[in-house]
Amino acid sequence: MGCVGTGSGRENEPSPTPVTVPARPAGRLDPSRCSVRALERGDSPVATASPAQRWLLIEQPGPWGRDALAESRFDQEVAPALARRSRAENVRLLLIRRPGERLADSGRRWAYADSRPGQESLWWSVRSADADLLTAPWDGSVGTRAERPVFLVCAHGGHDACCALRGRPLARAMPAPGPADVWECSHLGGDRFAANVVVLPHGFYYGQVPGDGGDLVRAHELGQVALPWLRGRAGVPAPGQAAQHRARELLGLLGLEDLPVTGIRPMTAPGAEIERWIVTMAGPDGPVVASVESRPSEVAERLTCRATHPAHSRTWHVALEHIALD
Repeated sequence: MGCVGTGSGRENEPSPTPVTVPARPAGRLDPSRCSVRALERGDSPVATASPAQRWLLIEQPGPWGRDALAESRFDQEVAPALARRSRAENVRLLLIRRPGERLADSGRRWAYADSRPGQESLWWSVRSADADLLTAPWDGSVGTRAERPVFLVCAHGGHDACCALRGRPLARAMPAPGPADVWECSHLGGDRFAANVVVLPHGFYYGQVPGDGGDLVRAHELGQVALPWLRGRAGVPAPGQAAQHRARELLGLLGLEDLPVTGIRPMTAPGAEIERWIVTMAGPDGPVVASVESRPSEVAERLTCRATHPAHSRTWHVALEHIALD
């Protein structure tokens, strides 16, 4: 069994004074940082992508605190209601901003993205006021459709220093075809895997992205995943992410749409220390079936820079049981 790894009616009201969030230095990328320790341990980011499948991106320049929406220059009278709506509609909310001096303009853009299989799309719009987002449709019915992948690099230093120390340089250097295709974003999760990137609209998560991320960009321009740094596809359950990754490795299937998960059958009770599943994927010549096992890591570690106590991560182990052939 191969080891995959660890895993409004407000238009006429005056705008309130926004909260001023002081910029805080991220510090240095020294040996105590969670991303440095994770690389030294060889932690794998496989099967750690978010369950999100719908996204709201809000351009918000300036600093972000630990809670990006509530601790930013976004209208703080609107923020709580917007957060409630995003939870109610199961839409992942991310703040975004231009990286470095890539573009001088900072607008009031926002986007809705759908990463559900068969519905992959991202639509850009511009708001006149933050309150517009409370009533705007989050369904792709407004805005201009993006024609190329959008790369979001987590640079949320207010949440974890590693995200800023590794993410900001990557976002500035990433050689995307157009300057509007790369953004810094708020917390993606998996801080120890910084630099973290999510590529929309398909929702592919990447971690420990090295250099300027050029290989990742080129892969997606070709309609492929960049397997060495792939964490998984958002919305796919973790056992499915692990199975897909192992099958891609063994079968060389790198297309964005390759190996969709068609079934996940649990073989153990939920919450068991060692969990097992049978995962079925659609291969080019028929079903691909994998046996997947997850267990806690042998040693507990501090998994983020802010962590006060060590914790066990999950490790993933996959064996392909059946591959349909011509």
